[in-house]
Amino acid sequence: MAKNLVVLGGGESGVGAAILGKEKGMNVFLSDYGTIADNYRQQLDEEGIEWEDGRHSMDRILAADEVVKSPGIAPSAPVMKAIAEKGIPVISEIEFAGRYTDAKMVCITGSNGKTTTTLLTYHILKNAGLNVGLAGNVGRSLALQVARDHHDVYVIELSSFQLENMYAFRANIAVILNITPDHLDRYEYKMQNYINAKFRILNNLTPQDAFIYWQDDPVITRQLERIRTEAQMFPFAEHHEPGSRAWVDDEASLIIDTPETSLNMPRAELSLNGLHNLYNSMAAALSACILDIDKEEIREALGDFEGVEHRLEYVATVNGVRYINDSKATNVNSCWYALESMPENTVLILGGKDKGNDYSEILPLVKEKVKAIVCMGKDNAKLLDFFGKEVPEIYDTHSIEEAVAKCASVACPGDTVLLSPCCASFDLFNSYEDRGHKFKEQVGKLKA
Repeated sequence: MAKNLVVLGGGESGVGAAILGKEKGMNVFLSDYGTIADNYRQQLDEEGIEWEDGRHSMDRILAADEVVKSPGIAPSAPVMKAIAEKGIPVISEIEFAGRYTDAKMVCITGSNGKTTTTLLTYHILKNAGLNVGLAGNVGRSLALQVARDHHDVYVIELSSFQLENMYAFRANIAVILNITPDHLDRYEYKMQNYINAKFRILNNLTPQDAFIYWQDDPVITRQLERIRTEAQMFPFAEHHEPGSRAWVDDEASLIIDTPETSLNMPRAELSLNGLHNLYNSMAAALSACILDIDKEEIREALGDFEGVEHRLEYVATVNGVRYINDSKATNVNSCWYALESMPENTVLILGGKDKGNDYSEILPLVKEKVKAIVCMGKDNAKLLDFFGKEVPEIYDTHSIEEAVAKCASVACPGDTVLLSPCCASFDLFNSYEDRGHKFKEQVGKLKA
């Protein structure tokens, strides 16, 4: 008898999982409590997959043999509690797709930098002529690609939410860039729960597999004292340390040293600037070396990669003021990285949906570099209270139009306006992309 597969969530990952389930002969039902976008409705209809939105039909859902859950649905949601009570197995789309492919998997996680590192790794492998797919938090659904568009290698960006429901899945190369507090509202405000979710990327690694990580991350270092992995270790650091496989030498050259390939190139030739991007470049280069990509091709790709939209993205200079879109900075540590690469006299836009943030981490950089903070959110009380006495000027705004106008009035020629909000976007925007696009729109209007 055909297996009953229920897919919860009708976005990119859910629709991909539904199509793969149908391809494998399962009875598939997709349910979304919100509204499914028109393009995904059309896709489901064309595939003849039954779906609903705006509700959950619990009788249908609880008749499932297995549930594939969208990463955005919290385990505490009523539908998930009912499924758990019934004892129905719940897996992620990545876990589901992994059952049906023997492609090599390069899996990347971290609190910050994972999108840049994923896209850079994909860029290197694609330029080297590999048949490579891009999946996870970026690119197309892994399940859809496994169903319809086979690749030899997949580069997958994995959030902690996706890792929660991965069990038998195995990465060939697992990367943890860094771990700092994020999404603590999802993890009962316990940092260890979040760390445990991130470290699930090491599940099932064998001695043939590789683990790439930042050697100086105190959280990763502590966790590695508590757990064991059979994988080969490839740590990276700013300067050479015992065991380092990537570092910068005294001549300011990036050194990559693996059994497969060794290379060095002047740090100045990397297309991405800043210390955080040095680490991203190291992780991507290590992955490429382990996959035995030609060193000249790695060098070339590290030198010509164009950065990620909404991540320290230069927008324009208006009246002598530079505007930078870092809308992807949805946590405090991301904002720290952004401020670290900013000059003095920065006007900083902060605010949005606070996820239990501790702003003390960025305070030294704020004092050193920020001349004014423009708060942008429905409720800015926490920000106003924390930073009120720490900066010369602070303003309370409640829309992107108001925030950008205030920045333009406060900033002088030679200053930088940085949107690096520290918070999720859902109070005023649909997503961090929506926030970034609207910021760029408003900056465009200043030029007009």
